[in-house]
Amino acid sequence: MSSKAATVQVDFVSDFVCPWCWLGHRNWLAAQKLAADIKVETVWRPYELDPALPPEGAPYKAYMKAKFSGSNRDVWQKMRDHLEAAAPEAGIAFKFDEITHRPSTLNAHRLMRWARGQDAAIANEVADTLFDAYFNRLDDIGDTDTLIKIGGDAGMDTAILADLLGSDRDAAAVRDEAQFFRRLGVTGVPTFVFNGQLALPGAAAPDVLVEALQEAAAMPAG
Repeated sequence: MSSKAATVQVDFVSDFVCPWCWLGHRNWLAAQKLAADIKVETVWRPYELDPALPPEGAPYKAYMKAKFSGSNRDVWQKMRDHLEAAAPEAGIAFKFDEITHRPSTLNAHRLMRWARGQDAAIANEVADTLFDAYFNRLDDIGDTDTLIKIGGDAGMDTAILADLLGSDRDAAAVRDEAQFFRRLGVTGVPTFVFNGQLALPGAAAPDVLVEALQEAAAMPAG
């Protein structure tokens, strides 16, 4: 693939309480290294797995018990086993047994929107830190102070973030954007959308992502 090829835009639709999304993000980083000759612009897109969750969130264990009760319990256990097995190679850690709170992710997506508007490197750092904060550090990523610190550590202005998070700025825009991808047919995350034409759902392996990226790079412009 020629390095002169046009930049491939990849919309990464995700939620920060989705363990598959963290794994998918790390796989995507690995895929870009394997296909370093293809220019890529990754755009983080919001998706709320549970938009009905109240702003204060819910106790994690009770929430998960209600969501994965009965036969769904075995489904979750199998998913969890797979995630925990894949985590070390991806350089991540899931502490499912120690999570106590299931937050609303609306404010995390607002932070991500602002990070995205500043710089791609800042956006990637904020995103990876949000995943790590929730699944590994066991922080409440619905808490404004936690979000301000994450943004500040990535180089964002904490005073501006405090002001923005103290309002409802961009809350409607985040949900409109998430709804847009639902209307496109995104029903689960992560989902990779290449050049607005090719969608790949799930935390695909790096080599699978490379194939999709190469296919997208070969598509006619527009």
